[in-house]
Amino acid sequence: MIFGVFLLWLAAKLGGPASADPVKFESYECGIPVQEKKDSKLSVKFYLTAILFIIFDIEIIFMYPWALTFRDFIGSSLGLYSFVAMAIFVAIFVFGLFWEIKSKALEWE
Repeated sequence: MIFGVFLLWLAAKLGGPASADPVKFESYECGIPVQEKKDSKLSVKFYLTAILFIIFDIEIIFMYPWALTFRDFIGSSLGLYSFVAMAIFVAIFVFGLFWEIKSKALEWE
């Protein structure tokens, strides 16, 4: 493992650039010259919206297989357990949604 790390380090030293080129740090605008230099960052609201979307999207992804297999669980002894487990999951999901609305996480100012 140490030998592998050494080989990767050696390849980076031999094959990598000797110094950073200032042109590489400029923004690229589809091959045309840069109109103005912008150092502005993306608003935190975009990150928050993206994270909330991913969280709720993953929760829906967890609900989909349950919905497909719930019919099979009804006939067995796991029907009630499966329903209660998903009811708790949905309750946490709804609680998170109400908390998000109450904290005004998606309001743009």
